[in-house]
Amino acid sequence: MSKALVTGGAGFIGSSLVRGLLQRGWQVRVLDDFSSGKRGNLEELLPRLDLVTGSVCDAALCRRAAANCDVIFHLAADVSVPRSMIDPEQTHRTNVDGTYNCLVAAREAGVRRFVFTSSSAVYGDDPAQPKIEAMKLDPISPYGGSKAIGELYATVFSRCFGVSTVCLRYFNVFGPRQDPQSQYAAAIPAFVSRMLRGERPTVYGDGEQSRDFTFVENVVQANLAAADARVDGPLVANIACGTSITVNRIIRVLNELLGTRLDPQYEPPRAGDIKHSWADISLARKVLGYEPTVDFEAGLRQAIGWYRENL
Repeated sequence: MSKALVTGGAGFIGSSLVRGLLQRGWQVRVLDDFSSGKRGNLEELLPRLDLVTGSVCDAALCRRAAANCDVIFHLAADVSVPRSMIDPEQTHRTNVDGTYNCLVAAREAGVRRFVFTSSSAVYGDDPAQPKIEAMKLDPISPYGGSKAIGELYATVFSRCFGVSTVCLRYFNVFGPRQDPQSQYAAAIPAFVSRMLRGERPTVYGDGEQSRDFTFVENVVQANLAAADARVDGPLVANIACGTSITVNRIIRVLNELLGTRLDPQYEPPRAGDIKHSWADISLARKVLGYEPTVDFEAGLRQAIGWYRENL
């Protein structure tokens, strides 16, 4: 039976991955300090987990958590672009120092695979679409920069120390358990939660910015594939649906699904936000056997159902 360490396993994506691993018979250890993740995301799973409470910024704790693990899924991060513009030091500490600590732990533990959660933010605002992995990295926020540095460290540890690494560049993940309450909440949970209360959604910019929104179950499948893929050397791959949708269209779809007629309230664009982001996922398909199984509207219906029950 394979044993996994999931850093950030109490977060929105991490808790979904933990469920996917348990369903497939893995032993799972979670490392989380609950600074953004929630214990409630794992509550019913706790009897089946080995929970280590603490931060990836604690190098000694990372080494203890990695002991006897076959695979490390490193998701722990400060994930907010706006917050990284306000407090870049905290973003660096968690995302760069924390990733380095986990890579050192992976090397010492002799894990067979280190799967790193990266982001489409590494591409910056390059107008070329779709984004392909060979493009120059050009982040425009400390968050994007921290993820680019994490990829570089993963590549170096693979080449220098034999740690087999796969970096997954997520594109705008959404789904159940994504927090709508934070002032830095991602677009979809923020929109859904306001519209369920009969309030107009707030859009930063003109709403014509576009994203490759990716339902969380697709990301879980990508991580599971990355754990077992036969790859030589470091790999970096986009994880998305390979489609583009504008923010204005999202709100139109939400109005249809919710039976509402709520026009967006437009605010000035936020610093660090990217105008357009759309992924070429052909490499993930070829090398990982990745195939998104939940399209945007089907995922949106699932997310709405969860928010109706849990807000």
